[in-house]
Amino acid sequence: MNRLTLELALRYVLGRKRSMSMSLLGITFGIAFFVVTQAQTSGFEVFFIRTILGTNGAIRVSDKFQDMDGTVRTIDKEGKLLFTFKSREGSRYIEGTDSPNHLRRAISGFDGILGISEILEGNAILDSGTRSYTISYNGIRLKDHVSVSDIESQIVSGDLSTFNADQMSVLVGSRVAERLMIESGDRVTLKGGTGNLKLRVAGIFETGVSQIDKNRIYIHLDKAKEFSGRRFSGSFFQIGMLNPDRAEEVAAQMQLTLGHRVVSWQEREKVWLDVFKALRISSAITVSSILLLSGLGIFNVFAIMVIEKTRDIAILRSMGFSSLDASFVFLWQGVIVLIIGIFSGSVLGALATYTISSIPLRIRGIFSTDSFVVNWDYYHYIWAILIAGVFVLIASWIPARRAGGIEPAKIIRETM
Repeated sequence: MNRLTLELALRYVLGRKRSMSMSLLGITFGIAFFVVTQAQTSGFEVFFIRTILGTNGAIRVSDKFQDMDGTVRTIDKEGKLLFTFKSREGSRYIEGTDSPNHLRRAISGFDGILGISEILEGNAILDSGTRSYTISYNGIRLKDHVSVSDIESQIVSGDLSTFNADQMSVLVGSRVAERLMIESGDRVTLKGGTGNLKLRVAGIFETGVSQIDKNRIYIHLDKAKEFSGRRFSGSFFQIGMLNPDRAEEVAAQMQLTLGHRVVSWQEREKVWLDVFKALRISSAITVSSILLLSGLGIFNVFAIMVIEKTRDIAILRSMGFSSLDASFVFLWQGVIVLIIGIFSGSVLGALATYTISSIPLRIRGIFSTDSFVVNWDYYHYIWAILIAGVFVLIASWIPARRAGGIEPAKIIRETM
């Protein structure tokens, strides 16, 4: 009977091409829209995370926030003491990192550390001669900073070799350069510290996050210490990790061990991560309504079909069809429409995602990119298929259950 129920289901589907086509289109476009919207929202999230990790690192170790009469220490997995040092006696809250060389060695004892960059941060005025602009400067050692950031790939003008060779040079954010109307090779003056620094623009960088590109410049760490008057301490350590997903776990261990404020990228960017999560959920709910409407359409078609085919079902029941066989005639119809919809929707979703990602579009806002950012993830397809499957099968099951409950003798008597 299974083969016969499938053949009947296929015949019924083909017999109602118009109504079935409308339901099929709803499923197709619902799955496609779901895939595209999730690819876009998660794409911007992935782009944001990648950019933040490539610019600000996975972990930041900064302010010393407590007295430490004991020791700062690192401990391996077996609980063995790897390194200890004592803080200066009687030191209270200290802005920035205390004993940076000791602290660097302590940090390097933790598992999964990719690189460590000492950074001195401050605010100043950058003057191009005709314009001036308030900026945030980061003093770095280029060799260390390359290991914890994507600064090499972020350079859009000039080069890092010039910056590395010249202590009196600066790397400028793209938005800062636009505001001051400067280019690589131009001379600028950094004002506001212990004295003015006359610098040459070695390069211009663009991270893709406008808040960084319109505020940040990089100078050499030694010059930053001279400029700020803080010769023996930095503002913070930026840490790169082999597995950034473990940043929260490692940051918690460092917090207990180092006696400094330690913040993972997940904690630092929690607001943005929550925003992206809310966008994914809201877009999924919105697009799922298309699949819900398609399911309601299938329900209406099958409910009407059960009424119209009541006599045919009764005859089949009298010929040996069980109530389950009668139900499967309608369940198979839902499955047929669902399978075709899944295939066509997935293909359409993939093509639409690829097309959108290929459109050249210069976006300048919170993020900066030259095209729509998408994330290719098979989970988008799985979720779309699951949601469509639930709606369609429920919509098919209710009429199918009614068809299985038809009593053949009663129906045949009533129609004679």
